[in-house]
Amino acid sequence: MKQYFAGAALIALTHGGGAWAACSDSSAEFRTESGQTQFTVEIADDREEITQGLMHRESMPAKAGMLFVYPQPATVAFWMRNTLIPLDMIFMGADGVVRKVHENAVPLDETPIPGGNDIQFVLEVNGGMAALLGITPGSEMRHPAVDQALAAWPCE
Repeated sequence: MKQYFAGAALIALTHGGGAWAACSDSSAEFRTESGQTQFTVEIADDREEITQGLMHRESMPAKAGMLFVYPQPATVAFWMRNTLIPLDMIFMGADGVVRKVHENAVPLDETPIPGGNDIQFVLEVNGGMAALLGITPGSEMRHPAVDQALAAWPCE
C-alpha cells in the first residue's frame, strides 16, 4: 500500500436542502444525518497538485475548496506546512464514505495529521465547517471521481 504525505488544501460549501444538479467535477456533495451539503471544489489529483495543496493561500472564499483524489486507496497523512488558514480535513474511502474528520488543523503546523488506511479522497474545508454542517464519520460524498460501482451515494 502506498503512503502519501500532502500539504494542506481548501474547500468551500453550501448547506441546505432541495434538489442538486447532476454530479460535476467542480462540486462535491455530502449526505449527513442532518441533510445535504454542497462544496465547490478544485481537484488535486497529480503528485504536484497534491504536494502543493492550499499552501501560501492567505484566504479562501466561503464557497471554494480542494478535493484530493488519489489513484487508489492508500495510507495518507497531511500537514499544514506553508498553509496560512485553519482547515478541516475530511478523509474518505474508495466508496466516498467519511472515515475520519480532523477539525481545525493549525496553520503552519508541521505535525503529521494521519488520515488512516485505505483513504482515496480528502476534502479540505475552512476550519469548523465540518462540525457546523454535521459532516462526521459515516457521512457520504457524491462526486464523479468516486468509482460509481463502489459509491455509497452514486451520481444520478
